[in-house]
Amino acid sequence: MRTGAARYFDGRTSARHDVTLELAPHALVIRDGAGVIVDQWAYIRLKHLSAPDHIFRIGLRKNPLLARLEITDMELAHEIDVLAPDIDRTGASARRDSRRVIGWASFAAVTLVLSSIYGVPLLADRLAPVVPRGFEQRIGVATNAQIRAMLDKGPAGRPFTCGDAAMEQTGKAAFEKLVRRLETAADLRMPLTVAVVRRAEANAFALPGGYVYVFQGLIDKAETPDELAAVIAHELGHVAHRDGMRAVLQGAGLSFLFGMMLGDFVGGGAVVLAARTILESAYSRNVENAADRFGVQVMLGLGADARALGRFLQRIAGDTPGGFSILLDHPTAKERAAAINAIAPPQSRGVPLLDAAEWAALKRICAGYRI
Repeated sequence: MRTGAARYFDGRTSARHDVTLELAPHALVIRDGAGVIVDQWAYIRLKHLSAPDHIFRIGLRKNPLLARLEITDMELAHEIDVLAPDIDRTGASARRDSRRVIGWASFAAVTLVLSSIYGVPLLADRLAPVVPRGFEQRIGVATNAQIRAMLDKGPAGRPFTCGDAAMEQTGKAAFEKLVRRLETAADLRMPLTVAVVRRAEANAFALPGGYVYVFQGLIDKAETPDELAAVIAHELGHVAHRDGMRAVLQGAGLSFLFGMMLGDFVGGGAVVLAARTILESAYSRNVENAADRFGVQVMLGLGADARALGRFLQRIAGDTPGGFSILLDHPTAKERAAAINAIAPPQSRGVPLLDAAEWAALKRICAGYRI
């Protein structure tokens, strides 16, 4: 009986085994170095696998394992070829397998893209309202640290947040008084962390977990406490509606969702993507209108000027070059002002949110350092 040497891979591990092949009448018998039969492959099940020219590589049809034999003795290979007339050395089987792999890979890629475009936003909408508050706060801590690193481009030694220098502390007290009044009126179910930061843009935004940033440039352009309060009240609307959480889930996409499932949502690039999403996101018209309505109700609850936000947005939209996130939203400032005025009566009474001295101090909350 014709025998010969070959290399055998069992398909379970990458280990290579030196074996002896016996060309029995109906099957190829594979023996290990001790002569023990490892397997027997019927000739009618053999298929040719692609390999370099000096190797005759064969496997088994309909075998879930990737077991294979490699034979370098071309005479032995020829005799196996003769005993297995359906082995097909033309490469057609290999090409068919390749096309199948390419087809499945393409299907997987298309599925992944469609999931990212349609599935993730839908899933984010469903998940955001039910994410536990503690979980959202952990995400807020992680994204807050990342955003601080991205925004704080000032000179070394200059504090990023305003209010801690001696000449700024009166302004900080006024700001905290204003925020406390808004927080009470908003009746949020999440503790707030609101900070003024040294950035020249007229901007403000909310993060998951109750973090709100107000830029120095916004305070500079506000003409009354009500204008500043109205912007913060609007951001509290995003906190209440958990829009930051939804934006993070949508923006960071599959990597963030997979991270949540694996319990590693604060690691890797997902947090970087989440932070960038917050900074660059523009909410939809419905989301912005909902936050505006929330802000109006908060201002009305305080007896403040509920139309202040629309008036402020129109003014800064007219004299700034744009590019600020509070102006990047789909509704224009004019449209938002009209919508706000439709539900907010003109202010006729109410206790001032801050007196003149407090407002003057708040305007200098960042005076200790230059931007």
